[in-house]
Amino acid sequence: MKTPVYMDYAATTPTDPAVVAVMTRCLGPDGAFGNPASRSHRFGRDAEEAVEQARVHVADLVNADPREIVWTSGATESDNLAVKGAAACAGRGGHVVTSAVEHRAVLDSCLHLERGGFKVTRIGPGAVAELRALSSPWQGPCMSQGGGPAGPEGGVRVA
Repeated sequence: MKTPVYMDYAATTPTDPAVVAVMTRCLGPDGAFGNPASRSHRFGRDAEEAVEQARVHVADLVNADPREIVWTSGATESDNLAVKGAAACAGRGGHVVTSAVEHRAVLDSCLHLERGGFKVTRIGPGAVAELRALSSPWQGPCMSQGGGPAGPEGGVRVA
């Protein structure tokens, strides 16, 4: 039997061997496997130090301040944080533009915002007319949400 080919790299990818090596050291019995939020013992302090070193490393890679690096448990949590966080900065009554075929986590966050008073415009695939209509001057604060570059979950950005 042939080994199947994994085709959904937009959802997940294999972990780089260098990352596996570092994580194995952290998660092993001699590693920094403690809860980094539990600073009352050595295991937690060691884990916190490892997490903060990783934060600095990632910040350096993307030319950011380490305080701008936020760890999440996965894509759904990240989507929620990004959409709702940007909306909180825009304030009540803002306008969100997103793709109608965006990931469920993004659409659910947009629905939550809509129920809270935001205007949400969902752009369908190939909706050139809708994009032209949106090119008129905005009425109030607006944020556009754009998804990844691959698959049906790709978002639409409106400038």
